[in-house]
Amino acid sequence: MSIRHGLLALLERGQMYGYQLRSAFEAETGATWPLNIGQVYTTLTRLERDGLVRALPEHDGGQRPYEITPEGRTELALWFATPIAHADRPRDELAIKLALALTTPGVDVQTVVQTQRSATMRTLQQYTRLKQSDGELPWRLVLDSLIFQAEAELRWLDHCESSLVRFVPTATPVAAEQATGETVHERA
Repeated sequence: MSIRHGLLALLERGQMYGYQLRSAFEAETGATWPLNIGQVYTTLTRLERDGLVRALPEHDGGQRPYEITPEGRTELALWFATPIAHADRPRDELAIKLALALTTPGVDVQTVVQTQRSATMRTLQQYTRLKQSDGELPWRLVLDSLIFQAEAELRWLDHCESSLVRFVPTATPVAAEQATGETVHERA
C-alpha cells in the first residue's frame, strides 16, 4: 500500500492538514489499514522534500494545510496509470510456512493447513458480516478485495490438502530403516 500516493490522491481533492488526511484515508479504506499520524507527517515531509506537495501557512488553529503541486499531480496520474506489479508484494509467509512444514521432521502439515483454514474462514465471516452494513462504494470495494483474497486463500488451502493426499515423501535409507525396523544390511 502506497501511503505516499494515497495522500496525494486525497490532496487532489483540496488542501488538508495531517489529521484531516488521516481521517479521510481511514474513511476511504474502512480503517482496514490504520494510519499512524506520525506516518502521515513523515510522508508529508518526504512529499514536500520531493516537490510533490507544498505546505501552506498555518490556520488560526495552528494546523498547517498542504496542497498538491503540479509535479504531485503528474506523479499521481502516473501511479493511477501504472499497474501494480505482483512481484512488488512482500513474501507470502503462509506459502513459505507450508513449504517448510513439508520438509521439517515432526510437523503435522495437515494440522498446519487446518489451523490456517479455520483462521481464514473466521476472517471471511467477519468480512461478510461487515459487507451487510451500508457503506460508501470505496469501502465496499476494499471489503470485496479482502473477501476475494480470503476466498482465494481457502481455494489454495483446498489445493494444498488434495496435493498432500497424493504426496509420497521420498524415502531416504534412514527413514526406510526406521519404518521397517530392519537395516539395509539385514535386508540384503
